[in-house]
Amino acid sequence: MIDLRSVSKQFGGKYLFRNLSWQLKEGERIGLVGPNGAGKTTLFRIILGAEGIDEGEIHRARGIRLGYLPQEVETLADDRVLDIVMSGFEEVHRMGKELECLHERIEEARRRNRIREDAEEWKTLLERYGEMQHEYERKGGYGLESRGRSILSGLGFSEKEIEGPLHSLSGGWQTRVALARLLLTRPDYLLLDEPTNHLDLESIRWLEEFLREYEGTYVLISHDRYLLNRMVNRIAELTGESLTFYSGNYDRYQLQREERQRLQEAALRNQERRIEQVERFIERFRAKNTKSTQVQSRIKMLQKLPKVTAERRIRRRLHFQFPDPPRSGLHVVQLLDVHKSYGDKIVYSGIDFQLLRGGRVALVGPNGAGKTTLLKILAGVLPFEEGERTLGSGVSFFYYAQHQLEALHPGHTVLEELAEVADFEVQPRLRTILGAFLFSGEDIEKKVFVLSGGEKSRLALARMLLRPVNLLLLDEPTNHLDLDAREVLEGALQDWEGTMIFISHDRYFINRIANKVVEVKGGHLREFLGNYDYYLEKVEEEERAQRETLSTEAVSQRAARKQRALSEPISTAGRRKSKEEKRREAEERQKRSARLSPLKERLAEIEQEIHSREARLQEVMGMLSQPSLYREGEKIREVVGEKESIEDQTRALYQEWEEVSLLIEEITRAEE
Repeated sequence: MIDLRSVSKQFGGKYLFRNLSWQLKEGERIGLVGPNGAGKTTLFRIILGAEGIDEGEIHRARGIRLGYLPQEVETLADDRVLDIVMSGFEEVHRMGKELECLHERIEEARRRNRIREDAEEWKTLLERYGEMQHEYERKGGYGLESRGRSILSGLGFSEKEIEGPLHSLSGGWQTRVALARLLLTRPDYLLLDEPTNHLDLESIRWLEEFLREYEGTYVLISHDRYLLNRMVNRIAELTGESLTFYSGNYDRYQLQREERQRLQEAALRNQERRIEQVERFIERFRAKNTKSTQVQSRIKMLQKLPKVTAERRIRRRLHFQFPDPPRSGLHVVQLLDVHKSYGDKIVYSGIDFQLLRGGRVALVGPNGAGKTTLLKILAGVLPFEEGERTLGSGVSFFYYAQHQLEALHPGHTVLEELAEVADFEVQPRLRTILGAFLFSGEDIEKKVFVLSGGEKSRLALARMLLRPVNLLLLDEPTNHLDLDAREVLEGALQDWEGTMIFISHDRYFINRIANKVVEVKGGHLREFLGNYDYYLEKVEEEERAQRETLSTEAVSQRAARKQRALSEPISTAGRRKSKEEKRREAEERQKRSARLSPLKERLAEIEQEIHSREARLQEVMGMLSQPSLYREGEKIREVVGEKESIEDQTRALYQEWEEVSLLIEEITRAEE
């Protein structure tokens, strides 16, 4: 357990938090939220011991292992990617090297002692090799590399990249390497600061599956509300110099926060009315001697009255409408037989695409698949080799990409930057518009060059949405935005009646905005008429069907091999084996056992876990069949939530069972 008691921290005389207390217990899944600048990353560093405190105490249970993924990863050694990921296991790595050396010495001893195989040196080496092999296996050495490869593969690395040097990767991919190294170590506590940054949607799904199986405690700082809804059961909100805790996921936290603020505001109004009544009594009877006792009593009561405060409402609602988009033709933009390459790399070889009026299309797919290339082609800012791009009648559009931030004028104030592009009739409402994008008070007089990345993104989006266009092309519009700013943007786009195509890794954003998902993968486009949840459901159906096909094929292959084995003649019958042959066979059996043993152990563990979860599922289904349960709203939600959780876990276990079974089969087949 980690226990923070009455911790205070300040910078430049200003408190980030004061008298903050927090117990992180084993097995918790926590989302740490709060506005940018509230001190979330600083709090992580305090927990780690990398940042000092001004007041209070921190207690960490003896022997606990902490793992931390910062937003900005420290420079990693320029080695092979797989070696970097495994570098957290120095002792195991050293033992592996020593085993290799011992194996070489055994081979050398065998060559020197072909006649006297019972030589003392030979026996000593074999004994040492056996002892170390047992210890290496106990520490997970044989499965370490395969687990490292599995994690890297899940995070989107190809085999070539896994074996390649770190310097060949971009900064975002190097962050993935740091995440893989952290996940491989499986510490007791994981502190993850924006772990889905630089991950594509497939890698985010893999990370979620990993965290579901992770047995320790983790705390997530994330702007990914979809992740927070699926992966946490408690929210810690850091705001106003203190932590407030809410049970449940992000959606439940929002409801509870709204209710809490409503009750606080009602209590504040009641107290203000009471104070006003008492003050009127004091003023009215202060000069009357006959009322002096009552007056003094009420003065003391006011002095002792505990002050009720209400939190500032963080979410601010839009109080204006974006300009109505001019009506366009039915066919907004169309691509026909488009070919696009970068040098020798072919991105598209003859794709067709059509965007109709009113469409809200999300482009999804792995990083590097060509989503941004497609968006640039649609925007007309990127040439292509062959094909045709047709813009519909009456179409006016705005293309938003990250370079829009650089297009802002550094010397302008926030207000001047907006006024530059606003029509005359909109000018009186610019302060209201900026308020909707979370610029208020002195913020609107800030110069652009002092703004943070998130503030620049909000300003660029406000500029964009002032223009009366009917087509928006948006490349990662929620990047750098905190949760409240994302909600402001979503509200604006939901009310807007134009046509839209966008790229986003924010699955919550996709769900609220998109009515169609287009998957970009392998140079091809696939359309799904629905939001992200619908797309994910269809993809998972396809994956299940593929696994079932693979499983059927594996059974058929095993049957065929068994039939061949029965029909083949035994060529070695009647011949006695030499000592050399027996020893070689024993060594081969030992090697095979070393490879298969951890896999078989894991297979048995999975089968036991499946059995346990299926038994619990039967109990839960029995509870759901009881009519009395449906009279308890909170209880039914808990039971249904547990049912869904068990079903998700069981599906993941069956998938792992099939993967491990196939791996055992492949190893056995290769060594037959």
